[in-house]
Amino acid sequence: MLPIIIGLRYIRSKRRNRFISFVSSFSFLGMLLGSLALVTVLSVMNGFDREIKERLLQVIPHGTVTFDSPDISWSDLQAELQHQPGVIHAAPFIGANAMVSYERGLYGVQMRGLATADLKQLTNIEDRMIAGQLDRLKQQPYGVIIGRLLARYLGINIGDKLTVTLPQLTITPLGAFPRVKRFTVVGVFEVGAKIDQNLIITNLADAQKLMRLSQRVSGLELLTEDIYQAPAVIQRIAASYPADAGIVFQDWSQSQGSLFSAVKMEKTVVSVLLLVVIAIAAFNIISSLVLMVADKRSDIAVLRTLGLTRAQVMGVFVVQGGALGIFGVLFGTALGSLIASHIDSIVQAIETLFGFQIFDPNVYFISRLPSELKIDDLILVVSCGCLLSLLATLYPAYQAAKIEPAEALRYE
Repeated sequence: MLPIIIGLRYIRSKRRNRFISFVSSFSFLGMLLGSLALVTVLSVMNGFDREIKERLLQVIPHGTVTFDSPDISWSDLQAELQHQPGVIHAAPFIGANAMVSYERGLYGVQMRGLATADLKQLTNIEDRMIAGQLDRLKQQPYGVIIGRLLARYLGINIGDKLTVTLPQLTITPLGAFPRVKRFTVVGVFEVGAKIDQNLIITNLADAQKLMRLSQRVSGLELLTEDIYQAPAVIQRIAASYPADAGIVFQDWSQSQGSLFSAVKMEKTVVSVLLLVVIAIAAFNIISSLVLMVADKRSDIAVLRTLGLTRAQVMGVFVVQGGALGIFGVLFGTALGSLIASHIDSIVQAIETLFGFQIFDPNVYFISRLPSELKIDDLILVVSCGCLLSLLATLYPAYQAAKIEPAEALRYE
């Protein structure tokens, strides 16, 4: 208890050497700013991750089931899957890679063929239509809906015809040619993600004719009760089928795994970089404590002669330096949480004050700065900050404990 009292008293006491006070204040400020920046940045990256998932998952399926064997009856499998717990709907689909071209050029896309009724149930794309109507897919022979970015890139409008080329060869008397078909654009959607540029959707029957599949399909798309529980639901269903059944289950976290892995990697790298800032501030704690130990040599000698052990002297400086860093981390985390919770309002205030828009919707997918504060991130920041603060005190505290009273008081 005595080392705690003395250590906290040293923090509040006025020092003869103002430089020591400056270094101590700088250490506190460094820990505060490092923690504040780390909490704010992690919350913003959580917000981006959530925003990407919410937008993509309005269009992509929660899960897919594909099969290699033509002997598998997709209608029987559909009936089985729709009775699985956690599954709301299962619908047949056609999926293929394709090349679309128009006057301005060509672009590689993913083509999905779905019945209009299933498309409405599996996705929220009808609410994302900015031109045309989704129902025209079944009314217009070989109709297609495309994303806003793709429409802008090709310079195409509603009613225009684009050419879809499949990586499949058609053998004719004149030779082998890729399979080509002209589709009429009946709608344009906007999700606000990369998928606006690389996805086209057509009617299931038209896709079957184009790919000459008769009544066969590429697989089934699944809609689950909770999209964030979809990976667990799909994994449980997959475990109920033998491995040699020729049926492949995939959830959205796997189909879009590269994107979400990249976001997670960016978050990890940024976290490590900002933790380095906190570590640098912790080195300042070492500097301030080393100077404090040199300044308090006579005080340490007096305390030793009054009965303090080496461990207690060491505890005094651990408490002093640790409290300095821990208070900085706690204040920084609290301020970072406050900023992260109101960052959208702060950005809007800055835009209003300086008269410009930070996120132009014509350039970026977003027009505001998303943020999501997670308790796990707060625990991580506080734990790492406090640990670094305590580790930074060990060397100066050990040097203080080595001071011999007689040696320190010889010239006093």
